[in-house]
Amino acid sequence: MEIHIGDRVADVTLVSKDGNKVQLIIDGAPYDVDIVMAENGSCSILHEGKSYNVELIRKEGGKNYTVNAHYQSYDIEIIDSQAKYLRMRKGGEEKQEDKIVSPMPGKVIKIPVKVGDRLQAGDIVVVIEAMKMQSNYKVNSECVVKDILVNEGDSVNSNQVIMTLDVVKEEI
Repeated sequence: MEIHIGDRVADVTLVSKDGNKVQLIIDGAPYDVDIVMAENGSCSILHEGKSYNVELIRKEGGKNYTVNAHYQSYDIEIIDSQAKYLRMRKGGEEKQEDKIVSPMPGKVIKIPVKVGDRLQAGDIVVVIEAMKMQSNYKVNSECVVKDILVNEGDSVNSNQVIMTLDVVKEEI
């Protein structure tokens, strides 16, 4: 996932979590940290023998935070697979593309359509799980499923074409 910290963009991958012990990869560098969250939004982080205390304040939308640490504040935005997909689609909402593309690596959980199905705007065409979170991907205009290039249970890569579509042209 991407984490935006002000103008900086960090690529963060959760490798494992066992209780308070968390392994992360941030911009390609591995980090082993011990994180303890308190109910009031305070967070204590131990990394390489040093202790860091931060306060997390959740903003509207649930994936935006203000983080206060060491007398400084940072605006943080978490861009997970669903948010990344929506950002990629933003601006193109009026026109359905002729393919569905995976926004990030994950596992195909469900494909509720089959070749030849005629779809309406809002129909779900695939459910992908990434980092233990399932996201539904929908078409935004009328189309017909032309080809399905993956199966349920398959792993997919970022930007991999999952399905091709024949977009129904509006007659004028």
